[in-house]
Amino acid sequence: MQQRLAVRLFNAAQRLAQRLGRRPLPFADSEAALLEAARRASGLDDFGDAAFREPLRVLLRAYDEEARLSPFGRMLARQGLVDILNSRLLVQRGWRENPKALSAPIRRPVFILGLPRTGTTALHHLLACDPANQVLEYWLAAAPGPRPPVADWPGDPRYRKAVRDLRTIYYLDPGLKAIHLLTADGPEECRHLFLQSFLDDTFDSNATIPSYTKWFAQQDMRPAYARHRDVLRLIQAPAPERRWVLKYPAHLRHLDVLLETYPDACIVQTHRDPARLLPSLCSLVSGWRSLYEDGLDRRAIGRWQLEMWSTLMLGAMRVRASEASQRFFDLHFRELVADPIAAVRRLYARFDLELTPDAERRMRDWQRENPQGRHGEHRYSAEPYGISEGEIAERFAPYTDHFAVERELAPNR
Repeated sequence: MQQRLAVRLFNAAQRLAQRLGRRPLPFADSEAALLEAARRASGLDDFGDAAFREPLRVLLRAYDEEARLSPFGRMLARQGLVDILNSRLLVQRGWRENPKALSAPIRRPVFILGLPRTGTTALHHLLACDPANQVLEYWLAAAPGPRPPVADWPGDPRYRKAVRDLRTIYYLDPGLKAIHLLTADGPEECRHLFLQSFLDDTFDSNATIPSYTKWFAQQDMRPAYARHRDVLRLIQAPAPERRWVLKYPAHLRHLDVLLETYPDACIVQTHRDPARLLPSLCSLVSGWRSLYEDGLDRRAIGRWQLEMWSTLMLGAMRVRASEASQRFFDLHFRELVADPIAAVRRLYARFDLELTPDAERRMRDWQRENPQGRHGEHRYSAEPYGISEGEIAERFAPYTDHFAVERELAPNR
């Protein structure tokens, strides 16, 4: 309550300033100022290929014309854009200083994907326990560079900023911890690497920007995936022999490009009853968006999420039908919940990977230290989002029938 009061007071003060004539600069007119802010923050000036400017401009126009950003949300959005531009600057410097990194191979990366809220995060954390694997830690996802020794992380300004940023997010909405917990040193989705191209679902998850959403769906993602690969090459430079384990449900949207970019990738797809996961996902999107926007339209969020994920799943199924089946491993949520270690053993066997006793011990330790509900209970229902279980089941029927996804009889609350 105290946190929300602070945000309301900030918004009220900013609106008063606007009535007195001090109106904020439109996003569309602030491109040069955003780039300059990133230059000042980093002391760098090479943003690389200028192709990122077009998607940035589409996004800025959408913020002006469609988003319902509160004054506090405008501040968050602006700072987020500066941080993304700063990450581009850091990557360009990293490539200049480590030119050999770009020729290093990425061998048989493991990608975890599937509908959100299907156990992808828990599986990601489990696989991160294996010393043979490397994951994209949150702080390096936000500010990439060659991964330093773990002992040096607390003294790195990028790490300390990540800690502060996450502390602020959970201060503003402590309930988000129960929905999706992030830590600076923990594994994070590789969405941050697409943010550098200003081509990602994160933007319209945080704000109502349908023109950007429509434009983004029509873009060729090959250059963005090429940058994704080359940023990973930079981060892995100190230990290129370790196997990457990466996670991002939205890879379903561009599964064909993912497989083209990483031709020997091992794909883990998780499965769960959409009628159980979709309300949870809507709750998560609403939580994040409430930090940015006034007057949430939860019914619109529900319709959008239902349409988006059912469409993405059908597209991914078409891609899978044209690919060799040995590239994929299907893992059902019920299996992961019932016996996580057994599920990991099956995954490793599917891709002929070695699961050492030490790695299994570390996984069991993580499982014991992170029981479900450790950070509170996530309560949600479909009703506020205007979507019924019957409608969800109908839209996802081709998916649930094909993968034999069982119905969950009771809501997971």
